[in-house]
Amino acid sequence: MILALLLLAGSPFAFREVGTQSLALEDKGKPVYVYNHGMMLKAGFPAEMSRSGYLHPVYAPDGTVITDDFNPDHAHHRGISWMWQVVKVDGQSYDLWTVKGIKSKFVKWTARETKSKSARLAVENGWFVGDRKVVAERVNILAHPVEGNCRRLDFELVFEAVSSPVEIAGTPDGKKGFGGFCMRFAPRDGGKAATVITTEQGKSDKDGVNEPHRWAAVSGTFQGKPAGARIDDSPSNPGYPANGWLLRHGFGFLNPYFPGLNAYTIQPGKPLKLRYTVTVFAEEVDPASLSR
Repeated sequence: MILALLLLAGSPFAFREVGTQSLALEDKGKPVYVYNHGMMLKAGFPAEMSRSGYLHPVYAPDGTVITDDFNPDHAHHRGISWMWQVVKVDGQSYDLWTVKGIKSKFVKWTARETKSKSARLAVENGWFVGDRKVVAERVNILAHPVEGNCRRLDFELVFEAVSSPVEIAGTPDGKKGFGGFCMRFAPRDGGKAATVITTEQGKSDKDGVNEPHRWAAVSGTFQGKPAGARIDDSPSNPGYPANGWLLRHGFGFLNPYFPGLNAYTIQPGKPLKLRYTVTVFAEEVDPASLSR
């Protein structure tokens, strides 16, 4: 069911339908992000790779696109998203990361609110194995106005098993453990050598696997324009601040792990709640100067 768009008097924000599968948020007529609620599939990719429930494109405050989707090097990467390579239900293992045997599907909108200082999008999705919904997923995204070439996006993700317990874990391949909330960046001018990753420990010259951080950022030049984004892990998240991260210069990727290699069981009636903040920025911004 399509809800009527809500635009309160005096709000700079507005939601706009993009075809039948996506919803865009604009701020004073400028793009902020597109939330894809339909099953998205790019020409030339197999039908089983169709997916939904993620943000792409995501824009820096100057309109620069800073996310990527269906890139051939890792076609399963998709903008700002949340997925796990190990999802176990009733003894069977599925892969939400590369979309094998399980899919996240749109169920309904629960809120579209535009106020003078924020815009909130709330969605209910489900993880489906065939026609069976195994996890109810509630997504809340709060967008804030631009301040000093930066915009903050706050995410709250709630997962609850429907009937049977559902186990999630990061990839066991090479004991890397990655999985959960992540951001795939658009190609940067100059590629890997011109991509800068910064954490609370300073500039990171090497890629990172399962390294604990409180936050991490990717900076670069996108189609001639400097931009980037920082992800903050929330102190309210289980495991904070010891959760590992995946940091990749080459294809531009940030992923604060949860639960990593140690599996977590989502129980019926006991929802798992995860929070993250993404701060997107234009121009040359020191990520360390950004406050949560």
